[in-house]
Amino acid sequence: MLNVNGHEISATVANTFALRKKGLMYRRSLAENEGMLFVFPKANYYAMWMKNTLIPLSVAFIDQHGVIINIEEMTALSLDQHTAQKPAKFALEMNAGWFYRHKAKTGDPVRGLDDADTNH
Repeated sequence: MLNVNGHEISATVANTFALRKKGLMYRRSLAENEGMLFVFPKANYYAMWMKNTLIPLSVAFIDQHGVIINIEEMTALSLDQHTAQKPAKFALEMNAGWFYRHKAKTGDPVRGLDDADTNH
């Protein structure tokens, strides 16, 4: 269970190449506080896109200390790349606008990442 600004999130963990590659493709919906946490092998400038992703999403890139680097809004079925502005260890995808609705912003901490990070 993750926590952003006091809001609990149930996130599916994508911590292998295959799981990260599939992401949320073909999903038709997400519950309000449901998302996917991408765990990368090391911090780097990762990019996300929406190939075969049917629902609009927001992505928060998160550094190795659990701090939000930047948040990007992504359009369903788009190949536009959205990139971390600094080296990211994690990316958290939620329904479009989730971070805005919950007043989450750059610099905010994400709690519970230690439990999800099986690559360290």
